[in-house]
Amino acid sequence: MKIILSVVDQLNWAVIIILCVTIGLAPFSPPHIIEKLSMLIKGNLIKPLDWFDLFLHGFPWILLLLKITVFLVKKI
Repeated sequence: MKIILSVVDQLNWAVIIILCVTIGLAPFSPPHIIEKLSMLIKGNLIKPLDWFDLFLHGFPWILLLLKITVFLVKKI
């Protein structure tokens, strides 16, 4: 786990934010991640392609949350 957090700490903020805005929100009307999260909540996320889409569009947001967490922990 320390290795993952170390790698996340070395990532550039701008790169993560660009990933979130592009891959994380694409297509932009409506954002694909919102559609996949609503499918997950409703229990309609059945096809392997849907799970892949959720991972693909959600991964930049997970990176951003990890980066924020590492940043806040280092400040304490």
